[in-house]
Amino acid sequence: MANKLQGTDRRRARVRRAVKAAANGRLRLSVFRSSKQIYAQVIDDAQGVTVASASTLEKDMRSSLKTGADVAAAQAVGKLVAERAKAAGVTKVVFDRGSYMYHGRVKALADAAREGGLDF
Repeated sequence: MANKLQGTDRRRARVRRAVKAAANGRLRLSVFRSSKQIYAQVIDDAQGVTVASASTLEKDMRSSLKTGADVAAAQAVGKLVAERAKAAGVTKVVFDRGSYMYHGRVKALADAAREGGLDF
């Protein structure tokens, strides 16, 4: 029997399909948000490799942040992933919000990445 996608999986697939159609060869800035942490990575889908990544689990982030699950943490991760992507030679990306609404922590990460020099 075929597996049916439910709820968030269906939404994630729909967003990913739209992102890949609009990518035009650009790399993808993917966001994962859990209840306690936030993660971001710049992915080259053509080669299947991660070019740059950042999360609130990193040692310097854990010591400087009160928690990994607030807007301040998302802004710090956005700036760090933008800095690392620029160091790897990436300036243009397409934003993949996954199954999350573009609001709160996801929006804060995206805005910080824009301020950090990524263009999307």
